[in-house]
Amino acid sequence: MRENLHELSIAEAGSLLRRRELSSEELTRHFLDRIEAINPLICAYVTPTPERAIVDARRADKEIAAGVDLGPLHGIPLALKDNIDTAGIRTTSHSHLHANRIPDEDAVVAKRLRAGGSVLLGKLALHEFAFAGPAWDLPFPPARNPWNSERFSGGSSSGSGAAVAAGLAMAALGTDTAGSIRFPATLCGVTGLKPTFGRVSRTGIVPLSYALDHCGPLTWSVDDCATVLNVIAGHDPADAGSAPKQASKSWSPRVTDVRGLRIGHIRHFYDGDEKSDPSVIDAMDDAIRVFGELGAEIRDVTLSSLHDYSACCMTIMFCEALAIHEADLKSSPEKFGAIMRDRLALASLFSAADLAQAYRLRRQLAAEVAAAFSDVDALVTAGFYGPAPRLENVEKFYLLKKPLLTPPFDVTGSPAMSVRNGVSSDGMPLGMQIAGRPFDETTVFQLAHAYERATNWHDMRPPL
Repeated sequence: MRENLHELSIAEAGSLLRRRELSSEELTRHFLDRIEAINPLICAYVTPTPERAIVDARRADKEIAAGVDLGPLHGIPLALKDNIDTAGIRTTSHSHLHANRIPDEDAVVAKRLRAGGSVLLGKLALHEFAFAGPAWDLPFPPARNPWNSERFSGGSSSGSGAAVAAGLAMAALGTDTAGSIRFPATLCGVTGLKPTFGRVSRTGIVPLSYALDHCGPLTWSVDDCATVLNVIAGHDPADAGSAPKQASKSWSPRVTDVRGLRIGHIRHFYDGDEKSDPSVIDAMDDAIRVFGELGAEIRDVTLSSLHDYSACCMTIMFCEALAIHEADLKSSPEKFGAIMRDRLALASLFSAADLAQAYRLRRQLAAEVAAAFSDVDALVTAGFYGPAPRLENVEKFYLLKKPLLTPPFDVTGSPAMSVRNGVSSDGMPLGMQIAGRPFDETTVFQLAHAYERATNWHDMRPPL
């Protein structure tokens, strides 16, 4: 079997598959072998599905041999966060409450991936119900960072970030309510996209906050991210938050000319409202320099405090999480982890007035960002304040003690992508966010791809 197949891009693998120079079964077995060898170290998968994967791969090989082309993910092995329903395969949300839950139907995104001929490698770790934190009182251990297994992989799509970084899947889907795609993408050194709110269906995904939940891809490269989005995006009448009319699903980040594009740099989020590690500030300064050298126009942008965006997001998320889980919490509290119970207990302290004020603030903040986009084409800021902390040092309420840098774009619903932009002094990846106007993923991809081509950060892989 050929080595380093996991380092192929989706486009490269797809080309080999279509030319029949590589079979989906060989590619899939390569990933299954890596999962068997590496997953015990990083706990990215909670339910590998090797039998299903081989069936999917053999089907893809037969279809390709017969001249059937189901699209760019035909025969490509990928994985799903374990709050995304998969028919006949347990979907646990990393909780004792759902430890034996086996859905009868795929989530819409899973259906779209399956219709596109992809191969399902398995289900991935997360924080309990995408809300709690890394914990050891759950059915499965927390995912670990492939760059250093003693470090946090981010959350809540912890297994998605870890699996892609470790080369255990060519792509993964995650969900993002307050940063749960972009945070692990940043800490694990991969690319993660939170699409525009309503761009991707959430039907069949265990909810956390109907007002804030997004679903999107984590991949190694920007190009791969666009490829996956092309397959999963589209209106879903069963999702009340789904955008009814969407532009053509044919995003390609390969236009690398960013001359004349106006980039708004939100420095105060990470260097003012809160303080970052010097390595983050240096990485952001260097990224801004690169964009300038590529011909983009850089403008400083000042918004409301990061704390305002975080308070708005946390209030809505906590209140809606309680509304979703309160009945189960009352009837079966022992089936929730301690962190989940404590966070829901905190949520019970919010009042109806608090929630009403948060929704009012959300409209104000969205208007503020919309006004900023009248002068710029994209916004950039850091992805996190420093390298991934040690897993044992992650606090129960870490997202409240110091606000994450990701919630602003959940509040506004803007498309936002995490792209690797540096490395810390101890060898851990750093990342930045690029955000665009609603439904303008095109500009986000364009800038991210141009930056990726101009730098070599994405060429560095974990020492596995």
